[in-house]
Amino acid sequence: MKKISAVILFGVLLMALPVSGSAEGSEGTIEVRSTAFAEGDRIPSDFTCDGADMSPPVEWANIPSGTKSIAILVEDPDAPSGNWSHWLAYDLPPSLRQLPPGIPASKGFPAGGTQGRTDFGKMGYSGPCPPQGNHRYFFRVYALDAILGLKPGVTKQELLRAMQGHILGQGQLMGTYDRS
Repeated sequence: MKKISAVILFGVLLMALPVSGSAEGSEGTIEVRSTAFAEGDRIPSDFTCDGADMSPPVEWANIPSGTKSIAILVEDPDAPSGNWSHWLAYDLPPSLRQLPPGIPASKGFPAGGTQGRTDFGKMGYSGPCPPQGNHRYFFRVYALDAILGLKPGVTKQELLRAMQGHILGQGQLMGTYDRS
């Protein structure tokens, strides 16, 4: 399904952004992976609040033609207060295909791009730190037909609003974490 205005996921109303154009590959599906964990696997503690709390390596492929920028959003839909953001990155160059581990919590990236403010109120990556139980963490990569030009430190809502109508393709990698 390419055009969705909203979906209900585990009782939480989430805004799903429509894919605005056709793409090479399978309906704009971007392949997302990490050398640190596989789809559905436990995220290593180095990338959580129980370890170094550094960002994991993230790679992506199958970027649609016409992509002007890449955005990354990491969220925990199992958080007690709802869909909690752990990382916002946007205006990454379309030629970029990976981020190494340990991206500094600064406003920008060496290769270009900007970071937003998580639901922790911090710039940059804030790793999994669930208060209880096993949580899922979705690393979503979006190919956009525009450079958003947003200032550093925007919120998830501001980023999602700016992305509306500009998504050419998207993909995700899901990892889990619990503190038991």
